Amino acid sequence: MKENLDLRTFAIVDNMQPQYAAITGTVSKGDIPLAGMSELYIELAPGSGVYELLNVALKASNAKPAFQIVEREYGEIELHSHSPEDVWQAGEAILQECGLSVTDRMKPRIVSEQIISNTDAYQAQLINRDSRHGSVLVPGESVFIMEVEPAAYISVAVNEAEKNADIKVITFDPVGRYGRLYVSGTHSEVKSARDAAIAAIGGMEGRE
Repeated sequence: MKENLDLRTFAIVDNMQPQYAAITGTVSKGDIPLAGMSELYIELAPGSGVYELLNVALKASNAKPAFQIVEREYGEIELHSHSPEDVWQAGEAILQECGLSVTDRMKPRIVSEQIISNTDAYQAQLINRDSRHGSVLVPGESVFIMEVEPAAYISVAVNEAEKNADIKVITFDPVGRYGRLYVSGTHSEVKSARDAAIAAIGGMEGRE
């Protein structure tokens, strides 16, 4: 294993949903992901480790990158392809380079989750002002808000929420200390989205 490398996130997003893929595409600085593709998120520390690992993955597979991000503490890379095999090949190349397995990743933790019913018009406007890449929250709708750690796992949660419920994705952010998602709709559909997101996070293995 590379010295001092902390694999915080290793997450596969299977069958990117339309809203999820569209929002991801708005912030992509590389190849644009499309609905139906598979996707790999890796987050690690120190952040500069992503440069070498992305190079390894690109040479070992046909997956394409949407971005590489290096922050003060962490680095993230995203790779995607119409072929799930390409994505797994990229991930395996990275793990092999690091001398790690999938179970060496951090297990995601739900930091907070809540449903706000019958959202007030003023609160909806405040949420919408912070949400520039997704849908808008309409007054009277219910909204589900979730935070997870490490941040990049929120991508799995929001994709599963969209896959299992008729909801709007207001926004999500997989970068930083915590990942956050906001989805809205009728109360019953938002509850279904909540259940799917929580199950997706709870079903992922890793080190505590």
